[in-house]
Amino acid sequence: MLQSAPLMIIAATAMELPPPPATSAHVAVCCGVGPVDAAAQTARALAVHAPRAVLHVGIAGARRASGLRPGQVVIGQRALYHDLIIDARFAPRVVDADAALLQTAHAALPSAVLRDIGTSARVGGTMTGGVPSHEVAGVEVEAMEGFAVLRACQLAGVPALEVRVISNAIEEHDRTKWQFAEAFGVLHALVPPLLAAFDRTLDRTLDRTLDRTLDRTLDRTLDREPRA
Repeated sequence: MLQSAPLMIIAATAMELPPPPATSAHVAVCCGVGPVDAAAQTARALAVHAPRAVLHVGIAGARRASGLRPGQVVIGQRALYHDLIIDARFAPRVVDADAALLQTAHAALPSAVLRDIGTSARVGGTMTGGVPSHEVAGVEVEAMEGFAVLRACQLAGVPALEVRVISNAIEEHDRTKWQFAEAFGVLHALVPPLLAAFDRTLDRTLDRTLDRTLDRTLDRTLDREPRA
């Protein structure tokens, strides 16, 4: 039933997930690193848990020219797939975030910025060109799983949103300079209130759906009653 469907949080690694949820209303899943494992594990988790929505979280890199610094929270407006070099008629490269979840996240995280988030299996893959398309041009934020997770959710009809915390500049090749600890700390702190905000939004949506269903049922019942 819709009332018992959990809200699922997905991250590539256990380090990016907050402490285990204290309630069965939330399910945490590690999808693995990179778009292939992320797509496969997300599809599996969707089939097993049948969630009412998915929050995909993790760390990300940002271009230096973007002005985004480590610790900055980014809410993904769209997930853009940079590794697929093929005409968009044959396979999509863009998935929009769910509008209701996007609005809820921006209200819950007012200091976060809205950006498109690129997905590539290679660090720096969003900067190498490769895809000659205006759809994925000029991306400022890069991660490795977002498109895969959101596309799997799109195919399953499950609303989803990607939220990232910047840990490094994409151009920085020295990983000892990436600020993992700060990014993980910010990520772990933002997830619980964001899940609570999602729960409230989804509960209101469910209430409205149930109200409309009851109204239609009542109308049909009254229509079938014999007239005096």
